[in-house]
Amino acid sequence: MSLKKLSCQKHLFSLPKGLHYLNCAYMSPLSKQVEAAGVAGIRRKCNPSIIEPKDFFTDSDKVRSRFASLINAKNPQRIAILPSVSYGMAIVAQNLPVTPGQNIVIADEQFPSNVYVWSRLTEKGAILRNIKPPQSYLNRSSYWNNSLIEAIDKDTLLVALPHVHWTDGTKFDLVEISRKVKEVGAALVIDGTQSVGALPFDVELIQPDALICDAYKWLLGPYSISLGYFNSRFDGGQPLEETWLGRLGSEDFTNLVNYQNEYQPLAIRYDVGQRSNPILLPMLIAALDHLLEWKPENIQAYCDRLIEPILAEAHSQRYWVEEKQWRSSHLFGLRIDRDRDIQDIQLSLKTHHVFVSVRGNAIRISPHLYNNSSDISALLNALNR
Repeated sequence: MSLKKLSCQKHLFSLPKGLHYLNCAYMSPLSKQVEAAGVAGIRRKCNPSIIEPKDFFTDSDKVRSRFASLINAKNPQRIAILPSVSYGMAIVAQNLPVTPGQNIVIADEQFPSNVYVWSRLTEKGAILRNIKPPQSYLNRSSYWNNSLIEAIDKDTLLVALPHVHWTDGTKFDLVEISRKVKEVGAALVIDGTQSVGALPFDVELIQPDALICDAYKWLLGPYSISLGYFNSRFDGGQPLEETWLGRLGSEDFTNLVNYQNEYQPLAIRYDVGQRSNPILLPMLIAALDHLLEWKPENIQAYCDRLIEPILAEAHSQRYWVEEKQWRSSHLFGLRIDRDRDIQDIQLSLKTHHVFVSVRGNAIRISPHLYNNSSDISALLNALNR
């Protein structure tokens, strides 16, 4: 894979001068292009006479096609338009029969949207296996990945993981984990919210049964819309809602009074009600256009170059950061010694107008193409102080 060396794209965003926003893992800013698409959508809604029946489908199809290209899904009809990750996970849970004694494997301290739904399945007799990392930082991620693989056995119903951990960017070896999952006939469900768009994800390579992503982080899109990929395991499944758009032939508005039992093909049946949002869908299309132009591998390479000064100073300033093999460059954590006061560090960051997140004892840094060396310098000044 040949990489294209990207330059800083700060000019495409409206971030205030003097703000050092290194927090895309919290929420991405909207680009001017995405903002304009949203404003145009609001104006269209002001005059609904210009919104035609075909518009309920064309933008949805554009989103499916673009997201399918981003994750190398061959059929856009395997993409569902959802309101949230928890909604997509609930679809998975509803369509996986549970036998008492089966286990569900997760990683410790995953984001709650990829935990609560599996905890509910314990009421049907499933056993939740929460795999923790080792206490020592030595070979931490390698040990954690191996422990996850060892926890998968013939009684595993599903493995539910992110690609990178939301607190510190720890990377999970999804190819090896998927291989073990397929061996035992379990399902692999991935929350791609903190990775897809900035880190390459190939459904043909990883072969997840479902991949769910919120749009408002690394997809650079608006809030309250998510996307889901569902493979053949979920063909013919039961959606959470009985929407009119999810029924076959819904494109013909004059025939909607003739109720239809059959669903739209593949994952389209799982679309949320009112999926044809005339404001959110054009915004997401514009955001996906950015990503398809830039490409995740190039975004990752840009972030890799950008954070070099941080990594160079991390150890001298008594911060621990995971080795490159086991972390991403768009989202990573600086872990502090337990004898240091995290509140002092947070105050210094705020004073220097540096916006990052703190998750546990990790300072979570998550840059993007709108960041440059001045943002990194401000961060280092705040941490050194």
